[in-house]
Amino acid sequence: MNITRENIDELNAVVKVEIAKEDYSDKVEKILTDYRRTANIPGFRKGHVPMSLVKKQYGKAVLVDEVNKLLQDALNKYLTEEKLDVLGNPLPKPQDNLDWDSDDFSFEFELGLSPEFEIDLKPKKAITQYNIVADVKMVDDQVEHIRKQYGKIVSQDEVQKDSEVTGDFVNMELNIQNNATFPLDKLKDAKVEKKFLGAKVGDEITLNTKTLFKDNHDLMTYLKVTHDQAHDLDADVTFTIKEINNRELADLDQELFDKILGKGTVTTVTELKDRIKTDSEKQFQQQSDQKLLNDVTEFLVENTKFELPATFLQKWMQTAGEEPMDEQQAQEEYERTEKSIRYQLIEGKLIEDHKLQVTFEELKNHTMDMVKVQMAQFGQTDPSTEDLENIASRILSNKEEVRRLSEQLTSQKLLNLYKNEVNLKAKTITYDDFVKEFYS
Repeated sequence: MNITRENIDELNAVVKVEIAKEDYSDKVEKILTDYRRTANIPGFRKGHVPMSLVKKQYGKAVLVDEVNKLLQDALNKYLTEEKLDVLGNPLPKPQDNLDWDSDDFSFEFELGLSPEFEIDLKPKKAITQYNIVADVKMVDDQVEHIRKQYGKIVSQDEVQKDSEVTGDFVNMELNIQNNATFPLDKLKDAKVEKKFLGAKVGDEITLNTKTLFKDNHDLMTYLKVTHDQAHDLDADVTFTIKEINNRELADLDQELFDKILGKGTVTTVTELKDRIKTDSEKQFQQQSDQKLLNDVTEFLVENTKFELPATFLQKWMQTAGEEPMDEQQAQEEYERTEKSIRYQLIEGKLIEDHKLQVTFEELKNHTMDMVKVQMAQFGQTDPSTEDLENIASRILSNKEEVRRLSEQLTSQKLLNLYKNEVNLKAKTITYDDFVKEFYS
């Protein structure tokens, strides 16, 4: 067997694999001999079928199968030994005139080669790292929300500013038919609120979804529409009032503190507010980290310049998926996924250059920590190491979970790298301002 490579350019190559009769003949002969021993062919005793008949009936299929196996093994071994970093998979060049009756065979494969490039983690303009804080207003609002949540519900005869209404949203044409409960302070403005004030149980109010709530995402909760619908929905709905209630605020006393945080965890309003602020900012840190990951990713994709073997990748995409694509579809798919391909290459280089590969031990410890947190939520605060290891082993026996957890750990390693290496500038911002700036 002989394998040679012709480099077309820096990103494309053709590998030629030449297979001679001596490479496969012994294996084919052995398989056919085994067939002869077991073949059931009418007119012949088992094990006494003439080899010429076995070859005539099975020889071509066995030859094709063994040559293809030999070809794939040789190609994979060659790519590994030559340390060729290829994109996609090798593409066999068409051979319409391939003669399986000959002794020697020659096959050619197109390769798309991964580009060589360098990564600069020091942007001239520093990337903002947000420190999201819970301000006094947010903490006070959360305290009031808790007091309402645990407060006493008092029925009312008609809707007032402090009311919480329950009723049915309906638009039969859009298949909206949902029972919902919400406070009046969720409504967009005084004009909408005016339609509710003074209304009684049984009254039907006509509303427009576009001007209904302050936050359009509330349409997902109260009308049960999709996220995409919530952003663009402009339709009339009726709301029939079923209940009108007011929530009297619960007292800020030890009984309330114990209900929401556990006995004796906090003993004063100041301690409660400090706990709310701390817990909120822990959650905000996740959003801040995700924003930083997104911003650094965008910077790296936009500023790390290299060419891709675009023609090869589009050709490969035509046959790589579950459904074959034509040339136009493959071009559109390539344009849609090009940024993702670029970032995968950048991420892979960062992982290799900075030795960020996830080890099994790290994966196991990460899984055990995750299990421990989940068990604590159900009151199991001191599980044994043996129990944690057993549960982690069961989780890690699932390939999909291994992939998901590995991606989590990789993201965390990349985030730590960015925090240490990327040129960052810190900015403290309230959560409300953060949401307005990036999600409004």
